[in-house]
Amino acid sequence: MQQEEKTFRFDKQSFLIAAAIFIVEVLIALFITDHFVRPYVGDVLVVILIYYTVKSFANIAVKPLAIGTLLFSYLIETLQYFQFVKLIGLEHNRLANVVIGNYFAWEDLLAYTIGIIIVIIVERKRLLHD
Repeated sequence: MQQEEKTFRFDKQSFLIAAAIFIVEVLIALFITDHFVRPYVGDVLVVILIYYTVKSFANIAVKPLAIGTLLFSYLIETLQYFQFVKLIGLEHNRLANVVIGNYFAWEDLLAYTIGIIIVIIVERKRLLHD
């Protein structure tokens, strides 16, 4: 009888990667005020953070998870273009502005794409060594 893989599980290695990236993101938000690391490196890292957070708890193959993460990131950026936070009346809510954001930038889409490319490269190397 073939053993069925669980959809939900805990992957300690992915969780530790996500936690480390989260800490770096918080440090960037608190202490970096430049015009490169904070906006661009932060956006590259945020998609990697999302990917590894989901991977920590869900058994999803690399390609569908990477594509899903990228599409989710594009969706959030699209919501920013349409000023979604303002449309739903939360423009004065700090959490909504941080989580959803309120400034669309084409460069962010490029940063998200670069982040997912990094994920795919890392995951391919990881799979080759397993």
